[in-house]
Amino acid sequence: MDSSPEQPLATDPATLQPLPSTQDPVPAPIKRSPSAKDIFYGPFGLRAGWSLLIYISIVVSLVTGINLIGHQIKHQREHAAAVLAAKTGKPAAPVAPLAPNPDPTAPQPLDSMVIIEAIVFGVFILLSLLMAKIEHRKLSAYGLGGTHSVSRALIGAVWGVFFISLLVGALRAFHFLTFDALLDHGPKILLFGALQLLGFFLVGLTEEYSMRGYLQFTLTRGMVSIGNLISRRHARSIGFWIASLFTSILFFYLHTRNPGETPLGLFQVFLAGMLFVVALWRTGSLWWGIGFHCTWDWGQSFLYGTPDSGGLIQGRLFATHASGNPLFSGGTTGPEGSVLCIPVFLLAIAVLFFTHPSPQPALELPEPVTPPPPPHDNPIYTEAPPSLA
Repeated sequence: MDSSPEQPLATDPATLQPLPSTQDPVPAPIKRSPSAKDIFYGPFGLRAGWSLLIYISIVVSLVTGINLIGHQIKHQREHAAAVLAAKTGKPAAPVAPLAPNPDPTAPQPLDSMVIIEAIVFGVFILLSLLMAKIEHRKLSAYGLGGTHSVSRALIGAVWGVFFISLLVGALRAFHFLTFDALLDHGPKILLFGALQLLGFFLVGLTEEYSMRGYLQFTLTRGMVSIGNLISRRHARSIGFWIASLFTSILFFYLHTRNPGETPLGLFQVFLAGMLFVVALWRTGSLWWGIGFHCTWDWGQSFLYGTPDSGGLIQGRLFATHASGNPLFSGGTTGPEGSVLCIPVFLLAIAVLFFTHPSPQPALELPEPVTPPPPPHDNPIYTEAPPSLA
């Protein structure tokens, strides 16, 4: 039995409470249960999954509401026709479809294209403004920001005309495309050309922003967590390209509803989607892709008078028709349905890599969001970003 005198316990001078002995076991860390704030918010505000759920729910609600209104109008017109037939004793006349272009093979009216694209783009902008308010971000974070926007759009537009001209020239040289006649000239054709250019600029804005704007941005920050599992050093790149695969598949799917499309033409659409994703990656914004998209479509529909994804637009400079094997001519799809389009798109991707040597992915702006993270914890600008989901 030890008879040495008992040593007094050391105390904390501030609280006079006994301090733990160095021989005492180190207490286990207290595990904190995740709070509601952790579930809904991450390092960069509202988590990507919740953002996408809100965004997609609003889009689905809008589409469903528009369809319901259309069905209601159609039902009322059918009812009115039946009442009129009962009064007059004549058979009810068939109700004309609400679509402005009921014949899918006829050229689409130019004015309806401009109006519809302007309305759709306006809806996506308003929706993005709402999401920016919810997420405490600027609207420019979703692809329409960056520097040199006008110059990048113009450069993309020049390349768009160049590459569609290269493709059409190859088809003409190998006798897969025949120019039949000059349809019109003078002020009228100039007006059609200007209106089509405006219309396809709106098409470029709508398709690029709806596919690779808010969706691409939000999917990317959600996929960074998967990128962390593969390589923390390259997590943001991995997240970006996983998100790009989803947006390109969606871009492909939406084009399956175009009249006159072929399997090869749809593959070209997917390839075009990847081209625009590379443009976003290399330039840091959507503007190069918007310019390219605009003049690529304008070159097909107006300048050379060919079908664009199987459709024609009112007002063409030339009348043309495809000749020979549809695998090479593109058939009813137009130049985009030709196998010769594949090397053209690959060449365009190569041009992007050579003319924009510094990748500038539009993933996150440096402005802080709520709750603001410390600068060194910014998951986009560090070598090993944590999850943004």
